[in-house]
Amino acid sequence: MSQIVSTFAEISDQYDVAFVDLWGCMHNGITPFADAVAAMKHYRGRGGVVILVTNSPRPWDSVATQITDMGLDPDSWDAIATSGDSARAAMYRGIVGGKIWFMGETPRDDDFFKPLKIIENPVQIEKVALEDAEGIVCCGPFDTQADPSVNRPEFLYAKQKGLKLLCANPDIIVDRGETREWCAGALAALYTEMGGESLYFGKPHPPIYDLARRRYAALNNSMHDPRIIAIGDGIRTDILGGQMEDIDTLFITGGLAATETATDVQPDEGKLNAYIETEKVTPTYAIGFLR
Repeated sequence: MSQIVSTFAEISDQYDVAFVDLWGCMHNGITPFADAVAAMKHYRGRGGVVILVTNSPRPWDSVATQITDMGLDPDSWDAIATSGDSARAAMYRGIVGGKIWFMGETPRDDDFFKPLKIIENPVQIEKVALEDAEGIVCCGPFDTQADPSVNRPEFLYAKQKGLKLLCANPDIIVDRGETREWCAGALAALYTEMGGESLYFGKPHPPIYDLARRRYAALNNSMHDPRIIAIGDGIRTDILGGQMEDIDTLFITGGLAATETATDVQPDEGKLNAYIETEKVTPTYAIGFLR
């Protein structure tokens, strides 16, 4: 059973650092959530550290610019770890080859191919047609409103060629304001279902948590075993990832699972428990919205 709390402050003293999801927790893709921003500023004011851990396929500095332009107060966070940075490091190490077929939105996803100075002797990456590719890099659908099944013909060809798909964002869906969009994770799941090999670097998979810990260590290298809580609205990403890392979790029920948990201000306890039972993932705590 998960404990329903009214505010993060009720439990925050137990933790040195919070790994906080962005989309659905700190903003809705368009505007920041004022209560969430205030909660994180309060937590930092009491000595806590906030690492934004996001499945965005972008480099961390691009995400920082994006959320600052959106109006999200930079005093509400300390550092950012992105799925994109984890995936970029793997790409420049050659995990899917040098000639890649790219799936994503141009120019929005162009930053994924910025040079990454931390990799010695990086592989030279060239975008090519699928017929000439050694692998696939997927930052998202070409059309976020189109069902992922439209890519079945290309995926069948890629599977027959034995191409690996690097997934820069394991999220399946996201809500941009009131509009639900498909993400790269939906394409990777389809490719795997069809018999292809998909490689993941964001939540709930280990590489992004390793990166988040390194971001924290760079801020405070005197604390080698911090008490961590993972906060997010994705039961199969944020919460499952925290569970797999053996860290406590705070489930934001008013995001992706708002309907299933009947969340208005707070979740309906019975529906929350039914949802948890269905998903087979149990958060340590739950709250309607981060505040």
